[in-house]
Amino acid sequence: MNFNRILGTLILGTAFCASAESGPDPLSAWQDTAAKESIQSWVAGATQAGGSTFIPVNKRYVVFDNDGTLWPEAPLTFQLQFAIDEIKRLAPTHPEWQQDAIVKAVLANDMPALVKSGKKGLLQLLTLTHSDMTTEEYAKRVRHWLDNREHPRFGCHYDQLAYLPMKQLLEYLRDNGFKTWIVSGGGIDFMRVFAEQMYGIPPEQVVGSFALGEFAVAEDGTSIRKTMKGAYYDDEAAKPAAIHLFMGQRPVGAFGNSDGDVPMLQYTTSNPDFKPFGLIVRHTDETREYAYDSHPPSSGTLVEGLKLAPKYGWTVVDMKKDWKVVFDPAQCAFK
Repeated sequence: MNFNRILGTLILGTAFCASAESGPDPLSAWQDTAAKESIQSWVAGATQAGGSTFIPVNKRYVVFDNDGTLWPEAPLTFQLQFAIDEIKRLAPTHPEWQQDAIVKAVLANDMPALVKSGKKGLLQLLTLTHSDMTTEEYAKRVRHWLDNREHPRFGCHYDQLAYLPMKQLLEYLRDNGFKTWIVSGGGIDFMRVFAEQMYGIPPEQVVGSFALGEFAVAEDGTSIRKTMKGAYYDDEAAKPAAIHLFMGQRPVGAFGNSDGDVPMLQYTTSNPDFKPFGLIVRHTDETREYAYDSHPPSSGTLVEGLKLAPKYGWTVVDMKKDWKVVFDPAQCAFK
């Protein structure tokens, strides 16, 4: 037995461990609280080969809601704000819209009337701004809006408002072999414009509300034209159904912020084959973002999710207590 060789190996091993422990924290925007520890503990168990909670790489699918989970949804969801801005931009060239009650409400900034119109009003708003154009033209409109419109409170472009702790979480999971998906009530074509740039999530891993497009052949090429036919609203119980449709397997991790995400969390954390993980982002920071549970500015009600969290073992993230920062200061300097 070569004592010096063994001693050298032990020294090198100890130095390596110390170096790993003192390396950059992949979740540096998170406070060192129970929420962060629960994430790291689950990932450690899921990636430890031979362990009782190991999850094979080809089963490490995790799903994230977008509005209120990866970026704000107040005072309005960002896609709704886009639709409102589009109505105002396009109305002068559409005199036939002038008698439309929804258009009148938008042009008059009558938000109570818009809210009162409910799903019927929302559908009309989306019909006027999200259909009867090619998918390429729609993407250009969304991109132009993102490049030129700023959030009224934060003073940053909307695509600069990703939550830094959640961006780090996405990267941390991917670094550990997880495949990250968005499953959101937002429009699938809307989110696919920015998801890869903002979150590192490619278009094919974005699931959202959608309608059926129409294929057309012309002399200058082919296109898909957006319609409102067969509209599918990807929220609440529709989320697990959409996950099955687009992913073909049950996820092992789900991350949301509202009661609309509860079915997705239930479906995921009832996975019988592996130890799953569920997390809810709770909006509690009125200074750096917003504070609401049962009374959000527009959407994102969280009541049932908080009641069910202990039963299912979901981690509840308190934005005010568990996050060191909300937005990336390199992207948005809002304090």
